Amino acid sequence: MVQVDIKLLKKLRNETGISLADCRKALEESENDYKKALEWLRQHGIEKAGKKAERETSQGLIEAYLHGNGRVGVLVEILCETDFVARTNEFKQLAHEVAMQIAAMKPKDVQTLLKQEYIRDSSKTIETLVKEAIAKLGENIVLKKFTRFEIGEE
Repeated sequence: MVQVDIKLLKKLRNETGISLADCRKALEESENDYKKALEWLRQHGIEKAGKKAERETSQGLIEAYLHGNGRVGVLVEILCETDFVARTNEFKQLAHEVAMQIAAMKPKDVQTLLKQEYIRDSSKTIETLVKEAIAKLGENIVLKKFTRFEIGEE
């Protein structure tokens, strides 16, 4: 068993927001290699998200976003399992980021949106962003639907 470096554990927890137990496990598995631990958490999060995919999502929120000068507007419905998670800052931030993505990239539907590169980090897709939120919040999350409005667009 590897002795976990407490400073690395703190840094990993603060950076990712993932549980201390998972951060500790990642550092143990990677023998205190920070980059490997981040990769372990990413992979572990995707596996966790896959296991939650069939769980019912009956709570959530609708995020409204107006872009810059008010010429583009987006409404997006994002669902989760409980109202507790729907009220968290992490969930609200995810909804906001997705709405901004829709305003900027004009996806035609949810499937297209999920496959798009995330505008703030081209190494991720929106689907990856959602899976990371699932791993962090511990609940299934579904992008249900969205509507994008733009002045002068039919």
